[in-house]
Amino acid sequence: MYCIYFLLIVGVKVSAEIGRPRGVSISMASKYEPNDQKIFRCLDGSGTIPYEHLNDDYCDCADGSDEPGTSACTNGKFHCTNAGYTPKNVQSSRVNDGVCDCCDGSDEYEGKIECVNNCKELGKKMREEQDEKRRLQEEGFKKREGFIAEANNMMEGKKLKIQELEKEKTELQDKLKELEAKKAEAEGPEKEAKDKHEQAWKEQKEVRDKERSAIKAREAFDELDLNKDGFVDVLEIIPHMEFDIDSNGVVSEEEAKEHLEDNEKVDFDEFSSRIWGNIQSIYKKLVPDDQKEVPPPPVEPQGETGVPAPTEEPQKSKLESATSSETQELLPTSEDLFPPEVQEDAVDEDKMPEYDEETKALIAAADEARKNHEEADKRSRDIDGEITTLTSYLNTDYGKDKEYAILRDNCYEYTDREYTYKLCPFATASQRPKAGGHETNLGRWGRWENDYKVQVYDHGQNCWNGPDRSVKVHLTCGPEHQLTNAYEPSRCEYAFDFITPCACNQPPQPQDKDPHDEL
Repeated sequence: MYCIYFLLIVGVKVSAEIGRPRGVSISMASKYEPNDQKIFRCLDGSGTIPYEHLNDDYCDCADGSDEPGTSACTNGKFHCTNAGYTPKNVQSSRVNDGVCDCCDGSDEYEGKIECVNNCKELGKKMREEQDEKRRLQEEGFKKREGFIAEANNMMEGKKLKIQELEKEKTELQDKLKELEAKKAEAEGPEKEAKDKHEQAWKEQKEVRDKERSAIKAREAFDELDLNKDGFVDVLEIIPHMEFDIDSNGVVSEEEAKEHLEDNEKVDFDEFSSRIWGNIQSIYKKLVPDDQKEVPPPPVEPQGETGVPAPTEEPQKSKLESATSSETQELLPTSEDLFPPEVQEDAVDEDKMPEYDEETKALIAAADEARKNHEEADKRSRDIDGEITTLTSYLNTDYGKDKEYAILRDNCYEYTDREYTYKLCPFATASQRPKAGGHETNLGRWGRWENDYKVQVYDHGQNCWNGPDRSVKVHLTCGPEHQLTNAYEPSRCEYAFDFITPCACNQPPQPQDKDPHDEL
């Protein structure tokens, strides 16, 4: 009896110290303190009950707030203190249901099941995980700080580089004007000398061509003038089938006269001045009949009985019976037909002579001036390109502190069962079949979203009968830069998961254990 009385006294003391019914958290304890009237008001204000009706295993309040420590109200909340671990709330309906929901076992106080209090072990494991997470975050944050410093140095370097390039460009413009003037100064005499040389060659060639044409015209006239009367007439034109205008196999008198400019006959002067220029491209010399090779008709030999006798294989000529190598030796070569001196003379006649030494010197001087100007002009264009690239780099948003600048000009890949995905930050995102094949553009760098936690790459390759492909890259803190996942939440709209130290903020410092932690 004394023991029971002692326990009641202790229970009242503890209850007084705690000041809250079973299942109520410290943060809610003030709402359950008894007032002078010993009346409890439902937390939703729906009614009041006598204070002793709290946790009497009967649901009086509509919101279940009068039964935090029993399972009477299905919508009530039971607070697990879980000292040494994380406090939590569970549905009141789970109280005394034979399942340990709280790590301290406080939800199963009726003893239907014996719950082991493992809050300390769970708390220890949780704190170890938190310490490891904090360590990794701290490591990532230190790297991030280094990236920011590196980005700032890099930005300053690029700004200085632009200034240097702009200064060089200004100096180069003056040099280009000077080189342009020198080029023009050198090209004037060069052109004059070359034009003079080429004009002389043109005139010489025209004279030689006229002489050649006159010779050919004389030869053609003499060949056409069959009766040697000093004229070429219609009848002398008719045998030449190249003058058959309508290609009917016969040259008519009308066709012949048309080639003689409607004359019955022409002398050499008129032939060379008016006729030869029109027909020289089609004119062909006649081959006499006695010089034409006409194959004899085939004769089938007969035997004595009238049966065709077996034909004897005709004797092969020396050329026909020769081997391929012997044939090459027997056939006349181009040198036999046209000796080197003749070929060289023919080629040289149609080839413009070399420039004289004075002209060559002028050409060399102009070439040097052009080369110097071209090199300077190319350098000027290269400078413009470098300035454009550097300016584009500086104008890109790399985060609040430029922490993501380190990712530019690098690419990262992730491979699943079918595809290899590639992310080149601030440039492009793409995919290609794992087995090999064409790379598909999923998007180009677009913008930031969600306070620098998401990158958007859009305007990728169009989906058939659908939108352009796009990617959202979700950035989270990690010790290294790594593309960890790729998926397609919606058709042609992809998502990448990317961990990087750039996303690591400074971790909160661990706090000393509060001596007022819940019991």
